[in-house]
Amino acid sequence: MAAGKQKIISFVMSGGVGSRLWPLSREDFPKQFHNLSGQGSMLLRTVKRMGARVEAGRVPVYLLASERHANRISQDLAGIDLAGGRPILEPMGRNTASAVVLATEVTLREHGDELVLVVPSDHEITTDRDFWNTVEAGVEAAKAGRIVVFGIQPDRPETGFGYIEVGPLTEGIRDVVRFVEKPNEQTAKQYLESGNFLWNAGIFLFRASTMRDAFTTYAADIWDGAIAALDQADTNISGTYLPHDLYAAVPSISVDYAIMERASDIALVPAKFRWNDLGSWQSLLEVGSVDGNGNVIVGDVVAIDCEHSYLRSDGRLLSAVGLRDTAVVATADATFVAPVNESQNVRKIVEQLEKTGRLETKFTPAQDRLPQVGAYGNRVRHWLFSETLPLWSTVGVDDRHGGFHEAMSFDATPITKPKRMRTMARQIYAFAVAHEMGWDGPAHALIDHGIEFITANGRTDRGGWIRTFNPDGSVLDPAEDAYDQSFVLLALAHAHKAGHRRALALGTETFVFIDEYLADARLTGFLETPDDKGLRRSNPHMHLLEAFLAWYAVTGNRDYLQRAARIVDLFRHHMFDAETWTLGEYFNNDWERAQGEQGEWTEPGHHFEWASLLVSFAAASGQKDIIRFARKLYSSAIANGLNRATGLAYGAVSRHGLPLDTNSRSWPQTEAVKAAMALDGNGGPDLKPEVEARVGRLFRWHIEPAPKGLWIDLIDETGRAKAEDVPASIFYHLVSALTQYVDYVGKKAA
Repeated sequence: MAAGKQKIISFVMSGGVGSRLWPLSREDFPKQFHNLSGQGSMLLRTVKRMGARVEAGRVPVYLLASERHANRISQDLAGIDLAGGRPILEPMGRNTASAVVLATEVTLREHGDELVLVVPSDHEITTDRDFWNTVEAGVEAAKAGRIVVFGIQPDRPETGFGYIEVGPLTEGIRDVVRFVEKPNEQTAKQYLESGNFLWNAGIFLFRASTMRDAFTTYAADIWDGAIAALDQADTNISGTYLPHDLYAAVPSISVDYAIMERASDIALVPAKFRWNDLGSWQSLLEVGSVDGNGNVIVGDVVAIDCEHSYLRSDGRLLSAVGLRDTAVVATADATFVAPVNESQNVRKIVEQLEKTGRLETKFTPAQDRLPQVGAYGNRVRHWLFSETLPLWSTVGVDDRHGGFHEAMSFDATPITKPKRMRTMARQIYAFAVAHEMGWDGPAHALIDHGIEFITANGRTDRGGWIRTFNPDGSVLDPAEDAYDQSFVLLALAHAHKAGHRRALALGTETFVFIDEYLADARLTGFLETPDDKGLRRSNPHMHLLEAFLAWYAVTGNRDYLQRAARIVDLFRHHMFDAETWTLGEYFNNDWERAQGEQGEWTEPGHHFEWASLLVSFAAASGQKDIIRFARKLYSSAIANGLNRATGLAYGAVSRHGLPLDTNSRSWPQTEAVKAAMALDGNGGPDLKPEVEARVGRLFRWHIEPAPKGLWIDLIDETGRAKAEDVPASIFYHLVSALTQYVDYVGKKAA
């Protein structure tokens, strides 16, 4: 530390979403990661500013950020020296009060009772020198035990900022009278005229012990909760990761509410720098480079006779004629148009989109999306009908003991394993569906072979179906699992459609068993097994919904549609979390979310799977309102459930989007294809390019690297194959998704 310079530990807050800059700023790619000035991202510029204090020596810079943005932070700050600082990553946002607690306690633990500077990551500031000259003006007050804030002299009656009322200027410092929320226009005019109100810059300087004492006095619950989470945090080379359960319990409140409006003797330093929070398209017009007519033009834009307008295109050509004081922002999947002075009201658009389950607020379209519908059509047909079906309809069949093999090795040799009922049923289904799509292989013989095997030893005395066979076809596990019953029903529906003579009777008998032994007497879904009183799962219900819809499609009998409707009602009222747009996996017997990790566990693959089934139900029943739930499930899975390195769906994430199982299996990728196809053309964005992108990733990671007719089922988070064999149970997912894709491409081309 240079002589004469007070040590200051800097913390950069980077957890916001920046919804006022939609459609550019979104949950997965908020404004602080965008290069809005041509000089690097706002986060990068802020971090560099923290390290630019003249003659201050090497002082740590920490980040307070969202764990979901960890990869973006790593990419943005590659090569930047944080001088011993690091990212402190929140599993979910808890507002600024908890962030300030973390900054305070980390400083006390690692540096002692030093001064702490907390700054936002997404504000435009003129020069580093002006910034630090302003901060230096508050150092003595902070050393003396005062909390120091920084104010911007307003030049207009702004309704989008918070204000601070202050007293007279004394030696460069003004005493804070009160903090006030964003005013209406009339009040903002009064503030401007009075001269005693400054905009709140959201920057804080304080001695660590001063802020600790303020929290323990005014907001002890926030302090205690955040400290408890920090005590259990995991720190490694990439940062400090706070535990989900403990951090979720911290009250979510701003530091202004928690401390600033309650504490006394707060000092304000008027800023010596020019400042803009870049919180609206109007603000970008104010700071951007303008042409001769006062327009800021970004991207491929042709503007004729336009004045004082912000015109931006992040993709295709944008053309405009005769616009005055207008903001037009076009991205790959959304366009926003508004008078410049109304542009901050984009939040109302975002709220409306979120309310209706639209996807465009959650995720940014992938840059590598393929624009041509059917780009993978020929490859899919060849792989499915010429490589895969011929292999699994021959080598995959157990001609000696009956049924089908559970898995193959990567040299296409069958592996001897117990045979699960669900796999046997899935193979019957797959061959029946292939037949429906025109496959000229021995579908009828394969359907007969499969049904003969499962009926020989697979029925129970009560008319249900067992869970598992030994490899020789004898019974291994006689449990009557709802999951297995659902797949037998699905297989029998398509076998009936293919003309199998016993399928209808077997299906009818299975429904009788389900109604008598698995249906919950309270009409709240189904038991896992007839004697089970433990956890309830959404997954068997999803596959029962799939089976019920299949039987309705095959027979036209509305009894099956009514069965499906009961499961959809259960989904609406118990399985779907309206706050996080997620689907719960585990519940107690009263359909309340399970405790602990099971209650937090969500699977992106099941989000996709439910989404496509809900669209099918909406088409069959006419209940179009259910599509909004499908959109929300798809949206949350895309926003929070993807590995950004590979573009593949994770195995599982928490309700708030934190990875729990970072491996990627092949089946969720197939369900993502089905969900995108189902939602395309149902009132949302154009998902045809997304369909192609999803098929492309399925082939890139799971199919192309595998031998002919096989697939790599399991890939780790770095893209490395982890699969030891090729499970037959995935064949159903692949056939289902890719036959639907072939049909989808054909209809789009018609």
